[in-house]
Amino acid sequence: MESPDPVAEPQAYQALLLSLVGDDDPADVQASTPAALRSLVKDAADAIRTRPEPSEWSVLECLGHIHDAEIVYAGRYRWILAHDDPPLIGYDQDLWVERLRHGVADADELLAVFDALRAANLALWARADPNERARVGMHAERGPESFDLSFRIIAGHDRFHLDQARRTLDAIRD
Repeated sequence: MESPDPVAEPQAYQALLLSLVGDDDPADVQASTPAALRSLVKDAADAIRTRPEPSEWSVLECLGHIHDAEIVYAGRYRWILAHDDPPLIGYDQDLWVERLRHGVADADELLAVFDALRAANLALWARADPNERARVGMHAERGPESFDLSFRIIAGHDRFHLDQARRTLDAIRD
């Protein structure tokens, strides 16, 4: 199944990510991601920088994107909780991967930042009450997004890009 273009079809992309979580606890999904990323990095070994096609991301670039999303969502969660209806700007994931040079980044550095932010974000989620989880920010492309919705989106995002990285490994090994 081809994924929707997140810029051209933001609502469809959001629905896809939410469908990947389903009824699973988003905190459990997110808590499992650091180990899954480490396993992928280990499995990729020397092929970590290999792109299956020139226009597709390598495993390292997928990791860099997951890292970037955690940075972005760490801010979004806090803006939603601390401000009333804050604006939530979008970002161009391909520009971030390219211009932040994730293809030549150090995987251990990306993982260290990701691990720290993920732990902080899971702790923030755990201490948020239902009213706080219902607080909303205004996403520039998708409209109102609560802390709860954002948290579920990032869980689906984890699953989506972990699967993408696994498909990348399969493609470059064939």
